[in-house]
Amino acid sequence: MRILVTAGPTREFFDTVRFISNPSSGKMGCLIAEEAAKSDHDVQLVLGPVGIDPPDGVAVTHVVSARDMYDASATAFETCDAAIFTAAVCDYRPARKLDHKLQKRAQDRHITLVPTQDIAASLGKIKQHRITIGFAMEDHDHHAHAEQKLKRKNCDAIVLNGPENVGSDDAVVEIHHADGSWTGPFSGSKRAIAQRIVRMADMLFAMNP
Repeated sequence: MRILVTAGPTREFFDTVRFISNPSSGKMGCLIAEEAAKSDHDVQLVLGPVGIDPPDGVAVTHVVSARDMYDASATAFETCDAAIFTAAVCDYRPARKLDHKLQKRAQDRHITLVPTQDIAASLGKIKQHRITIGFAMEDHDHHAHAEQKLKRKNCDAIVLNGPENVGSDDAVVEIHHADGSWTGPFSGSKRAIAQRIVRMADMLFAMNP
């Protein structure tokens, strides 16, 4: 099976040096890519700016912005059988990026933000026979938001996790399935969780007509 994995944050610049982002470490996505490669899958990893090295044995495309990640993911998805969207893509970007550093002044600054493209939802619309697994990072109304995301993104499963997992070597997750069921919570090392998610992708692919 050929699997696309997205991982890490994106950076959305409002001038030449400043940006908005999030604290995603990319650990979970890189571990999923590594475990998928160990299971003899052909892995295409689209990786945002992180402080860790990508795993060996996978094809890596480094990206910065949400637009970069969308373009790289859409290209890879064309030849993939499955996609696991772990990346913490910024939901918004500045409407305009200055071509110079904004100088500090003793006054308020106002930045207009516009939505970025939803990668999982966009590719979910054209998935056809392919398997897609998404991630939902939620800090309230956890189940309701994850259930909404599964439908909106047309995923086969959504992995629900919380802010407490960010940057940690361990995680607690629940999994929402397309049939409406929930499994978990599962707790343990992120490697163990990654192994579980790869096995789930294998099972979903095997069941796919």
